[in-house]
Amino acid sequence: MPTGQFSLYILRCADGTLYTGIATDVDKRLSEHESGGRGAKYLRGKGPLEVLLSRPVGDRATASRLEYRVKQLPRSQKLELVAGSRKLDDLLADQVVESGDS
Repeated sequence: MPTGQFSLYILRCADGTLYTGIATDVDKRLSEHESGGRGAKYLRGKGPLEVLLSRPVGDRATASRLEYRVKQLPRSQKLELVAGSRKLDDLLADQVVESGDS
């Protein structure tokens, strides 16, 4: 994965709750979450964690906007993203995404 390419990921915790985040290396970030050192406080003690979705989404700004939008969705719609019946791109459809690449 090229430097600067972020992925959005959705994790399922042992208690069934969902967690959404972004990272350039999802496997490394998952390890950080599971070790508890540099992981999100929300996930401490909620393992084992399961990656339900991991998709490359672009630069950090785009990834952050998308992460915010996904976090605002109800659980049922997050599960639709995981199942593939809802598209991540649709969450940014009303925004113009600027890119230096043409």
